[in-house]
Amino acid sequence: MSKPKHPRTLAETEAQAVTRNLRVSPRKLNLVAALIRNKPAAQAVATLTFSKRRIAHDVKKTLQSAIANAENNHQLDVDQLVVVRAEVGKSIVMRRFHARGRGRSSRIEKFFSHLKIVVAEKAAEAETTEQKAA
Repeated sequence: MSKPKHPRTLAETEAQAVTRNLRVSPRKLNLVAALIRNKPAAQAVATLTFSKRRIAHDVKKTLQSAIANAENNHQLDVDQLVVVRAEVGKSIVMRRFHARGRGRSSRIEKFFSHLKIVVAEKAAEAETTEQKAA
């Protein structure tokens, strides 16, 4: 006998992808995640492709995974996907020591992050009214 199936927390028009333990601080990752929030999926991929940040490549892979999940697992239209949420969270902290003068040492902290990207299908009419208002 197995455990009961976990109920779906997302709406029927949403799909997500999660990447855990990215080797970048949450503060730096949040700067890249802010670039793609509330943008159409195709525009978000283009933004990440030409970003100079090192971590943008991993964020792009996560976004493409969310798009593939929406298309293959939930039969959503790829052309109407919008990045609804890009959540960044803290993960583990690796602590190292660095030798200092006079026999002392200081601590170096290497932060890791979690990333969750949720894409949702939006109607084409709603997108055009939002673009006109902006």
